[in-house]
Amino acid sequence: MGIWTDAFVAPEQPTLLPRDRFGRLVVDLARERVVRTPWALIAGRLCVNASLNWGSVSGQARWDRPSPGTELRTEEVPGGFRDDDPPPWGDSHERARVLARGEAILDVLPALERAPYGDEDVAVVFDHLDFGNRAIRDFFQFEDQRTMLVCFAQARPQIRPIATRDDAETSGPVHPVRTCIVHTFKLAMEDGAVPVIVSVAGRYFGSALVSGETRG
Repeated sequence: MGIWTDAFVAPEQPTLLPRDRFGRLVVDLARERVVRTPWALIAGRLCVNASLNWGSVSGQARWDRPSPGTELRTEEVPGGFRDDDPPPWGDSHERARVLARGEAILDVLPALERAPYGDEDVAVVFDHLDFGNRAIRDFFQFEDQRTMLVCFAQARPQIRPIATRDDAETSGPVHPVRTCIVHTFKLAMEDGAVPVIVSVAGRYFGSALVSGETRG
């Protein structure tokens, strides 16, 4: 069946990009065919460690395609199954609302201008990586439209593990993030961060980047 991996790229320092630069980052990811639209803009209480395809509000925004104004939240885990360890080892507790969605990438910019940027957690959710881009196609083992990507701009720093499994012990090196890119995949031909994602990220995050992944 294979194991899913959520991988991230972030600046060395947990800084929040200015709103306009975050918007340009998002636009460049689409224009340079790293990702495919449609996109969704969400805001609220988000977790950068929530498994993208499995239970996150980002996943709900991608798969359920809720209309703007819809409230999203992670499902409550029954008491006997709750895991109080911090995410990704334990449960995430997210609550957000859909601010906007669309196909045309430039429409995300006015939507971001109206978003509670810096006051609440904000994220732009893309449907999947663009396998029409040879650099994407060559990195991964096969085309997979479940490979969603999310750009996060968090109101406060959160901690991401550098390398872990979601069923591992809550230990090992971690990195604080505030603005970051997270994407998910099942199989890849290469190890490490995806070069075309690093290329766009470095333009806005700077050359000192930190990357990591959570498998599970």
